[in-house]
This record gives sequence, C-alpha cells and structure tokens, in this order.
Amino acid sequence: MIMPSMTTARGTASTGGKIRVLIVDDSVVVRHLLREALQSDPSIEIVGAEANGVAALARIPIVKPDLVTLDIEMPQMDGIETLKHIRKDYPRLRTVMFSTLTTRGAAATLEALSLGADDYVAKAANGCKIDESLASLRSEMLPKIRQFFAMPRSSPPPQPVSPHLPAARRAMAAKPRVLAVGVSTGGPNALAELVPMLPRNFPIPVLIVQHMPATFTQLLAQRLDANSYLEVKEAADGMEVIPGRVILARGDHHLQIRSGGGRVTAVLDQGPHENSCRPAVDVLFRSVAKMYGAGVLSVVLTGMGSDGRRGTEAVKAARGYSIVQDEATSVVWGMPGAVATAGLADQILSLDGIGREILRLAE
Repeated sequence: MIMPSMTTARGTASTGGKIRVLIVDDSVVVRHLLREALQSDPSIEIVGAEANGVAALARIPIVKPDLVTLDIEMPQMDGIETLKHIRKDYPRLRTVMFSTLTTRGAAATLEALSLGADDYVAKAANGCKIDESLASLRSEMLPKIRQFFAMPRSSPPPQPVSPHLPAARRAMAAKPRVLAVGVSTGGPNALAELVPMLPRNFPIPVLIVQHMPATFTQLLAQRLDANSYLEVKEAADGMEVIPGRVILARGDHHLQIRSGGGRVTAVLDQGPHENSCRPAVDVLFRSVAKMYGAGVLSVVLTGMGSDGRRGTEAVKAARGYSIVQDEATSVVWGMPGAVATAGLADQILSLDGIGREILRLAE
C-alpha cells in the first residue's frame, strides 16, 4: 500500500538563499538540458550532476543539496534504490523523480511516490526538439522545485493572509449524496490513506480528480482498487456513478457528470485547461454542485496551485459542504490553503481527521 511521504513541511533554501539542486540522470544530454533549464532560475543553484545512484549518494554529503532530481532508470543503482537510501539517510531531502510516460515509467513513479518521493516530472516524448524540451522542463520542473521552498525576499513580504477558520463546525444543509475530492502534489499517498478508510457499505459515490497523466491515473486506480474495500475505476465516458464506486478522473480529460434515463453517468471531455490543469478540480466541483446542490461533500487535499477554489465557490453557492486538509499534513498547502484563505472551508482537518469526518457525515 502507498504510504505517506516522510517530508511535509515547506522548507527554506540553504546557502545564499538559493535552492541547491543535485541532478542525477544517466543521460549526458538530459543532464545538460536539466542544468540549462534549472539554472535559468536565479533562485536555483546546481551543485552537481551525477550519472547514477552510487555516485549521487557519495556526492550528497559533500554538496549538501536541498533537492535531488532523480532519474528512475539508471545503471549500477536505479532511482528507486537510490531513493530508498536517501529516505533512510536524509529524510528531509526533497526528491523529484524524472520518469517516462510509458506504463513502466508510470508504475515506477508510483512506486517512488509510495517510498517517499515528493513529486515527479514526466520526460518529454522522444523526438522533441531541444528548444521544446527546454521549454517543457522550465514549465514543468521549475514549479515542482519551487513549491517546496519558502524563498527569502529582498524587501519585506506582504502581510500573510491567514485562513478563515470556521467559528464552529457547521452541520451539512442536507444529507451528502456525493463525495468529490480534488488533489495534486502528494495525492497518491493521501488517497492511499483516505480511500481505504471508506467501508464496503459506503452509501454515496466518490469522484476524484488527481492531477496526473493518463497512463498514471490508470495505474493509480488499479493500486487503490487493490487496497480498498470499494471498487476504484479510472473514469470512462458513460460510466455509472453509483454508491460503492470510486471514479478517478482520467489523465488529460476533465470529469463531469450528467443525469439521464434515471442514471447519473460520467462525462469525459478535453475542453480547455483550467488552472493549467486537465483534469481540473474546478470542473468536477462545478458539475457536482449543479447536480447535487446541498448534497455535495467536497474535499480538497494536498496540492500545488489553487485548483479547487473556484469550484468550491460553486459548491458553497449551492449550499454544499467543504473540507480541506490542514497545512501540517499536506505535502504542499497550495490547493487546500487557497480554499481556506478564501473563507470557503467549513472544516480544516488532518488527513486522518478528514477520513473520520467523511464517515460521520455519510453515516
């Protein structure tokens, strides 16, 4: 079963206020591309580039990186074995896996996440031009690295916006009819803890958006299904939304629902990205709010960015109920924090507390 990551708190950069990054990849070309892409950001310092896990482990105590980018397939010691050593010897060292979009790469990435990797980036497809590869790395890898670090500022920062804490636990306006969950960075581990908490007789359907490519969501659904009481399926167009079934949005497809012929079914589409995401949590939340109204129980878990905030506005406008994960148990408190600071959360709970509260509300 996937276990939670060992690192959750947002760190600060090391020497000189820069994020010290060690690149580990067996390809000379990839090492060069990563170095060029990452050093374009003035907040990042490349402290080394190694070709395999053995060399990387020897280098870590010397250069003292804040984060390691780790290829999965390497000679002598692959990324999975290297990650195991890193988690044992350097539990607070951030790791971002660098994997292919193949089924084999997706399976290895999920294994890495279960072992405590903080995030991953999928490699550009073979045949991409150099400038396309660089652009892809800058847009994908740089935000994944920056999300874990609070960078010092040259001028005083603006006053932080505190989350609007609910004065008291508010009762749901209606019995929940659907559970809608949005999650991103740290999601596979969070879902691996939350979904198995739901019993066989769980009385409402569950719809989940996890930001992941298509190959990854299929394997994630299979993993969750193997370790849960409920049936977990990757979404398919026309799939019936019923109690006892967990539907995970397919990568690169928005997930919505529709009613017809006495049934509620899933609808997949490849409409425009929202919040740079497809699937997007906002799309799902708007759809369930329109159909179930006050019967929506929405949950926003750990994740980078703000996807889910506008969708939660729709849930609240329909008198639905909103729970978000707290900062202490989130890998990144971006998505749940956006909902909380907007004053849209009815409850802010630990991951374990969310599971217990779902069961209480649905009983």
